[in-house]
Amino acid sequence: MAEPHAELLRALHDAHGPALFRYVVRLTGDYGFAQDVVQETLLRAWTRPALLNRDDDAARAWLFTVARNLVIDDRRSARYAREIATDDLPERSSTDATEAILDRWLLTDALTALTPEHRTVLVSAYYLGQSIAEIALHQQVPEGTVKSRLHYALRAMRLALQERGVTE
Repeated sequence: MAEPHAELLRALHDAHGPALFRYVVRLTGDYGFAQDVVQETLLRAWTRPALLNRDDDAARAWLFTVARNLVIDDRRSARYAREIATDDLPERSSTDATEAILDRWLLTDALTALTPEHRTVLVSAYYLGQSIAEIALHQQVPEGTVKSRLHYALRAMRLALQERGVTE
């Protein structure tokens, strides 16, 4: 389209856009929808170059009539009849925790199959993050014993998980 056409549309927007927006907001109460209606109204004005050459009052009346008709058409639409406005957001999607819960259940079940000494060193090392020296201090056993128990506890845990079909 020609540049003079764009200048006329820009002038029409500057002169009537804010008032048109306020009018549609009063009709609908919805700022986002009002912006859409104003944009659609100006788009329709863009496709009618003869409108841009009318006097200011006639152009303003045409814009307000088109905006009003767009609001009426929207309110009569099936989409509007089924749409429910709310300020409450729906629940946010979250990851399914079922698999993690089942994993915890299997690990807990496998841990209970271990001897108390093996279970204690595994939980202390892998769940509590304690070092060999800290475990030895708490258990009042030599560090070598902790290392040995940890080694055999891991083997027993692997076996317990294999029995439950978790590992091969």
